[in-house]
Amino acid sequence: MIGLWDTTGNEVVKALAAERRSAGGVASGMALTLIVVVDEKRVRDAEAAATIAAAAHPCRLLVVVRSDVERDRNRLDAEIVVGGRLGPCEAVVMRMYGRLALHAESVVMPLLVPDVPVVTWWHGEPPEEIATDFLGVVADRRITDSAQAADPIAALRQRARDYISGDTDLAWTRITPWRTLVAGAFDTTDAQLTEAAVVAPPTDPTAALMRGWLRSRLGIKPRWDRTREFPRMREVQLRCANGDELTLTREDSVATFRRTGQEDRILPLVRRPLGDELAEELRRLGPDQVYAEALGTFAGLNNLDRRPSQRVHVWKDPATAQRAEAGVTAHTTTHTGS
Repeated sequence: MIGLWDTTGNEVVKALAAERRSAGGVASGMALTLIVVVDEKRVRDAEAAATIAAAAHPCRLLVVVRSDVERDRNRLDAEIVVGGRLGPCEAVVMRMYGRLALHAESVVMPLLVPDVPVVTWWHGEPPEEIATDFLGVVADRRITDSAQAADPIAALRQRARDYISGDTDLAWTRITPWRTLVAGAFDTTDAQLTEAAVVAPPTDPTAALMRGWLRSRLGIKPRWDRTREFPRMREVQLRCANGDELTLTREDSVATFRRTGQEDRILPLVRRPLGDELAEELRRLGPDQVYAEALGTFAGLNNLDRRPSQRVHVWKDPATAQRAEAGVTAHTTTHTGS
């Protein structure tokens, strides 16, 4: 590991090149560049998740920690790790202070791996509009996590309003096992589904997306039975036209599948580590049309997948947010990204 304190972007680029040479090509064959935008208190969690994901997707990991944007003096501290504690990847952890934190792209852009996709992941509450973060504009795929917002349901609706092709949210990733089990329930029946319900807390974004997915796939409006008895989605209930009822109930790391006229079945439904969820999203570097349909159905917005696939960067200075709200309009730059 190389530590650079109060350094410059050029010095980081040089140090990374030197570390790669000394490592002897440990991290060759990188599939993508993963940019992680994270607060200081979540850095270790983000590194642990990226280490798991990098085992399946060798990458250059660029961790951006923004701090104290109102500080008078700019400062950049960096750690460079190649093939070490963060697994089979090249990692640069950058802590940016002062106004430099508002222009992180000036340091990040020279570090992107040429000719591979760029993925930006916000491990924390994402920007209200991704276009205000240049690190999101330049990415081919953007991963947010509405569950980390103060109001997850409102955040999910904002993700729909702000959506363009290539966006995704880890709340969607977390219902992959649920969707697999629910879809599998119809392998042995041709009966039409007439009713559905989701039992979950009122602030659970996974439940909102499950309802959106069921409605977009089956053309019915699932009921949301809100409960505060459980911390996350507890149950999915389905009723068929022939009178059969199907219920999938989570209990710890397993689910009980009940169906009219059949014995109960116990199925695995494990809450996966964050790194496994991230690795799943890195397997798909193109648009996720099913997610777009589920998100749009939940939010009441049509044809999200038909929106333009480019954003124009909108400059927003959080240090002057109050003046902006008073009537100072954000100006735009001409750079476009995918």
